[in-house]
Amino acid sequence: MFENLSDKLERAFKVLKGQGQITEINVAETMKEVRRALLDADVHFKTAKEFTDRVKAKALGQNVLTSVSPGQLLTKITNDELAELMGGKNAGINLSGNPTVVLMSGLQGSGKTTFSGKLANYIRKKGKRVLLTAADVYRPAAIDQLETLGKQLDITVYAERENKDPVSIAKNAIAYAKQHGFTAVIIDTAGRLAVDEKMMDEIAAIKKAINPQETLFVVDAMTGQDAVNTAKAFNDRLNIDGVVLTKLDGDTRGGAALTIRSVVDKPIKFIGTGEKMEALDEFHPDRMAGRILGMGDVVSLVERAQEQFDETQARALNKKIAKDQFGFDDFLDQIGQIKKMGNMKDLMGMIPGVGKAMKNMDIPDDAFKGIEAIIKSMTPEERKSPSVINGSRRARIAKGSGNNIEAVNKLMKQFDETRKMMKMMGDKSKMQAMMQRMQQAQGMRR
Repeated sequence: MFENLSDKLERAFKVLKGQGQITEINVAETMKEVRRALLDADVHFKTAKEFTDRVKAKALGQNVLTSVSPGQLLTKITNDELAELMGGKNAGINLSGNPTVVLMSGLQGSGKTTFSGKLANYIRKKGKRVLLTAADVYRPAAIDQLETLGKQLDITVYAERENKDPVSIAKNAIAYAKQHGFTAVIIDTAGRLAVDEKMMDEIAAIKKAINPQETLFVVDAMTGQDAVNTAKAFNDRLNIDGVVLTKLDGDTRGGAALTIRSVVDKPIKFIGTGEKMEALDEFHPDRMAGRILGMGDVVSLVERAQEQFDETQARALNKKIAKDQFGFDDFLDQIGQIKKMGNMKDLMGMIPGVGKAMKNMDIPDDAFKGIEAIIKSMTPEERKSPSVINGSRRARIAKGSGNNIEAVNKLMKQFDETRKMMKMMGDKSKMQAMMQRMQQAQGMRR
């Protein structure tokens, strides 16, 4: 995400490396590179110029502390201005109303139907009973796609296959929701290959008829300035409440995310970062600015982990660790929770410094596939009590999982080290002793 922009901004700040103070000359040189980086990222030239002018004006009015280098100070100012450019703070979604009604809009192929499923999953976690509504009467597979997502998520889908009037479908869905106790309705409407009058008239009529709490515009982030222009066209006609950027995990430039707020004057509310139903994040401008400048996003990483956190399961796991009963089934459960958090490379990019180090590495989504194959080739007894796995069993496991014996041995060693570390972390006295030894060793090196 935003790799090209991040690299170019990093090079721009190197202009100030080793400089003792901020001057008009070195700031102007740095801002020239920053503006070029923004233009390469498909940011509108007017937005890029206004942005760099603001950063320059703030930088020239600052005194550099002895503990802070000019480069660090300018990075901080740029970070703050990037966050402000993208909206300043998280806008959130309005879940008032009974039921809450969310109207989806966007062009065909933007990921609108998939996002409807993701949003339904997200709103359900907020305590709402969600009804998905198929109001796309033109695309033959639209209803089927939404029903498939509904089955996958165990969420009810309202559809009228013979009705070709999307306005009446939307109204009927809301009436159905009220009758059957649904507290949120998401209406997936038709998209077109381009903005046209018929499409705008239709979705405007739907909005007028149902008066939704939220009207969201879904757009493919990879289309750059086209995304911004299309968002503006929809907003001019519909007065949307917010924008959703899909496929942001494949966008190395970031122009749409950086420009939409300043051009359309509507917040980005959500970003899609993958195909999985969990691959949906609320948009936080300050966190995104940090990621663009290579500072990571630990807060979002922790939030994703908390979404997968099961308190009852965690307590049971702690008891197993304390009794030295942590087995491969537990290990497999932990892998499953990590996988639900999203794309592995995206997760790594949230850790400060790690994203930059791994930018040229290809981390496949099935990175755990080999480990899972080995564990699933074990018998229930072997998974529960790894100590019974001897040489002949390792050979059988290797053959059954399509791996060599070295891969099995490596996993066994890693598992053993993980189990020891987890047990030590659960034993406060051992943990304290280990910390003391580390401090003593550090003192000896000095």
